[in-house]
Amino acid sequence: VPGGLFSLGTDGFGRSETREALRRFFEIDGECIAVAVLYQLAQQGKVEKSVVAKAIKELGVDVEKLNPMIS
Repeated sequence: VPGGLFSLGTDGFGRSETREALRRFFEIDGECIAVAVLYQLAQQGKVEKSVVAKAIKELGVDVEKLNPMIS
């Protein structure tokens, strides 16, 4: 696949939250996906890193939280 692959989904189960809360927890809501896509574009040199930082701030994505795979 040209450009590589990057996972945007999850197979986690067992939590009793709303769908919206679960999507944010597993980082698969619209905001987190937008930041992930921008990050990958920045890694490829297609957008400036400042665009990623701005999106993180404006979309309210917590980049310091624990990885959902281990929390």
